[in-house]
Amino acid sequence: MEQVAYDRYPPWVVVLSNVLSISIWIIGAYILSGFGLLWSALYLAYCIWLEFRLLRHTCVDCWYHGRQCAFGKGRLCGLLFEKGDPAVFADRQIGWKDLVPDLMVFLIPFVGGIVLVVQRFSVSLALLLGALLILSFRGNALIRGKLAYAHCRQREMGCPAALLFFGKAAREGPRP
Repeated sequence: MEQVAYDRYPPWVVVLSNVLSISIWIIGAYILSGFGLLWSALYLAYCIWLEFRLLRHTCVDCWYHGRQCAFGKGRLCGLLFEKGDPAVFADRQIGWKDLVPDLMVFLIPFVGGIVLVVQRFSVSLALLLGALLILSFRGNALIRGKLAYAHCRQREMGCPAALLFFGKAAREGPRP
């Protein structure tokens, strides 16, 4: 079955993808608050810096610049930065090491949470670690694979992230 690429994602996809990201950030900040509010603030500043870096260095070249992408970043980027070249976006080469900064959004609070659980076990903290794990991996896989990349116009033109995650089938959409 052929996937339909969206010129403009439905608002519910944008809301759902952002609720997921913000939920991960809030859980991470709450876990890190066990070390003090400064650690939570630094973590949230890191998350915001990653988003700004993505807008400035990736979204500017995306086909969705100025348009409503699955994450709402295309419209925001269009307000903040001039449009780049979608061909540059498609020609970027990324590997797993390039994802380390994004993986840290999960790893920092997860490792911190494990330290806290070992120091002073708490059922609520253990549940938050489980929620962080599920949202970060299964939640992101669902949002990105089924709702975002499956309908992405830029993916059809070339997307290094889709190529990394879905291989040669990236231009046709993700595997089920």
